[in-house]
Amino acid sequence: MDALAALAEPTRRRIVDVLRVRECTVSELVAAVGMSQPAVSKHLRVLREAGLVTAQTRAQQRVYRLEPGPFRELDAWLAPYRRMWTHHLAELERHLDRKEES
Repeated sequence: MDALAALAEPTRRRIVDVLRVRECTVSELVAAVGMSQPAVSKHLRVLREAGLVTAQTRAQQRVYRLEPGPFRELDAWLAPYRRMWTHHLAELERHLDRKEES
């Protein structure tokens, strides 16, 4: 599964939002998103398969963290859309400024 498809699901986006702030164990993620451990683990598996998160074993816990690579790829994919909307919004601003001057 690719990163965009993995992030299409709202629960996975919530998990990513939590991991954006700090690394977490599964139990910390369970508490943060308010779901059962098996449900969170299934979502983490999808995120791992998409390369968005990795897990590191520390003692008897798995600690999850975000991987920047797929997010860079998403950012690069979104760049032309951001430029397009920036251009359109700038045009709208100029149009409104002209109307205000009239």
